[in-house]
Amino acid sequence: MQTERKAILGKKTNYLIHETSPYLLQHAYNPVGWYPWGKEALAKAKVEDKPILLSIGYSACHWCHVMEHESFENETIARFMNEHFVNIKVDREERPDLDEVYMTAVQLMTGQGGWPMTVFLTPDLKPFFGGTYFPPEDRPGLPGFLTVLHSIAEVYKNERSAVVEQAERLKQHLQKIATGPSGESLSLLTQDLLQRAYTSALEIFDREQGGFGRAPKFPHSMELSLLLRYWRRTHDPDALHIVELTLEKMARGGMYDQLGGGFHRYSTDARWLIPHFEKMLYDNALLVWIYLEAYQATHKPFYRRIVEETLEYVLREMTSSEGGFYATQDADSPGGEGAFFSWIPQEPKAVLGEKEGALICEYFGVTEAGNFEHGKSVLHLPYALEEFSTRSNLSATELEALIKHAKAALFQAREQREKPGRDEKILTAWNGLMISSFARASQILEDKRYLEAAENAARFCLKSLNKDGKLLRSYKDGQAKFNAYLEDYACLITGFLDLYEASFELEWLKEAQALSKVIVEKFWDESNGGFFFTSKDHEMLVARSKSAYDGATPSGNSAAVLALLRLAELTSDSDLRKKTEQTLRLFRDLMEQAPNGFSHMLCALDFYLGPTQQIAIVGDKSDSRTQKLLSTIHQQWLPNKVLALKESRRSVPELENAVPLLKDKTLKSDIPTVYVCENYACKTPVTDPQDLEKLLC
Repeated sequence: MQTERKAILGKKTNYLIHETSPYLLQHAYNPVGWYPWGKEALAKAKVEDKPILLSIGYSACHWCHVMEHESFENETIARFMNEHFVNIKVDREERPDLDEVYMTAVQLMTGQGGWPMTVFLTPDLKPFFGGTYFPPEDRPGLPGFLTVLHSIAEVYKNERSAVVEQAERLKQHLQKIATGPSGESLSLLTQDLLQRAYTSALEIFDREQGGFGRAPKFPHSMELSLLLRYWRRTHDPDALHIVELTLEKMARGGMYDQLGGGFHRYSTDARWLIPHFEKMLYDNALLVWIYLEAYQATHKPFYRRIVEETLEYVLREMTSSEGGFYATQDADSPGGEGAFFSWIPQEPKAVLGEKEGALICEYFGVTEAGNFEHGKSVLHLPYALEEFSTRSNLSATELEALIKHAKAALFQAREQREKPGRDEKILTAWNGLMISSFARASQILEDKRYLEAAENAARFCLKSLNKDGKLLRSYKDGQAKFNAYLEDYACLITGFLDLYEASFELEWLKEAQALSKVIVEKFWDESNGGFFFTSKDHEMLVARSKSAYDGATPSGNSAAVLALLRLAELTSDSDLRKKTEQTLRLFRDLMEQAPNGFSHMLCALDFYLGPTQQIAIVGDKSDSRTQKLLSTIHQQWLPNKVLALKESRRSVPELENAVPLLKDKTLKSDIPTVYVCENYACKTPVTDPQDLEKLLC
């Protein structure tokens, strides 16, 4: 990206040049007179009575780059845009509020959505026409962008009343959708909702390749977490099979970076072979969650390896010197999409030698014909290790050593290539998810580096994305911007809770409590329950949504309900629990109607339904006996638990007040002791790891 910037330094810039978002800066040299969303552009539209052309995308989006090159760098198209429209560019990762409202509008108008998103607004911000990618010229079944621009400009000028009427109808529809259901469902919150979600997943499960539906295939990590919870609750082996087959196929496919770790955004085919090559922080955070859960549930080393490699990738590629985690890596490489990640047979052979290179090509599925563009191959694992051991006449130990050496050598060779661009924004919600990943991994895998990474990122968020107790959304180049959204608060609370359970430092619990108070004060709907997407002091848009739909990340409502349920269990906060129950009831009917769209909310329902285990430990953290008890807990998969610890050598009234679960808990026979409570009843305290294991099963 830096070389590209140097090459265009002589060009005239537009108003985006003052932004920090890499996506907006990529368009700062377009001949289009782009504005960022703000008072200046919105006032200009009203004063000049021009429609607004709103274009929304993100840095790692391949088709966003295509449309920029084809249309926004086209002088003729840019001239027409500048003459007839006020042109506004938005980074959807910075402004998910705008993206949600106007994406809903585009979906209502066209029946589909995606990025880049192009939507036309009246000066009072009401949408009246929209779409996604438009080619520069007319193509069969798809109008060219210039054709669209001419049509919109003519209609706006000559048929204004029709435009205004259409925009007003659409605004009213958006407002109706945005408010969501009203009032609480009288139906009970029961396990039947989880059963319905499982049945729905069965209907679209690919029994050959894993995953759900046909190509393109997305990871659906939250749905897999829900199915694993369903398996724990019902012991249905097919639920576990769905999860395991999908996790194995994804991690053995090209969607997983076999050399550098980490997952790409999605697979373009049904076999997880050829990915869309962007890497998103949130995908990797959520996938670490489910692979960790699968490791706890099955104790299979394969899942542990994927977690470790993915977190190593994040530490190496996606962690800033300040401690926060970067947002994305681009789909496009300087040599073309996928060029950084694909190989021809001659390349491994040049690195490893002819014999070893040929063997590794076979192991990773690199062939002369290739499986990708221009005869290149995306690395994947067509054979299980045991199967390839037989094919290669090598013992499993010999083969593992060879693969380890080859992967290291090929990785170093790949490091010499020019890497895809990286969006170095640091987003609060996504950092909250990754803080959770590192904190959970530090507990389960017992790696102190992971706890250190989680703590560094958490402190960064508190220092650089926190202003007077209120969060900001995005940080880049020393600047924090934009009011945080519900998902930012909810995900960061989740991160703080996981950090508390990993470190037992009271500060993280206190930070979670402080943010929960802001959520209730600023986002709670006193009339109907549930939480709004934006705070009550946020900029007023054409609609204020209250969505619970889980997309690529948990919705703000889903994340808030699960986080606040956990916090309520730890702190005995009955008001928080009441609000989570009210929110679950609010969205109960939607969970029943479309369970595939509410996986994280259903995980919260699973926690709510219980049984929930409250586990209190009394013992010094440095005591090896305490550590053995903790290890016993962490090796069990207990998704509906909360965990607290009290040092035995000192009284901490502040801690006992914050976590009533710890009150009156003492050592037994001067030995570290665990108290397990369930369904409002505490079991006999234990001091032996084996007794604890039996108690938790």
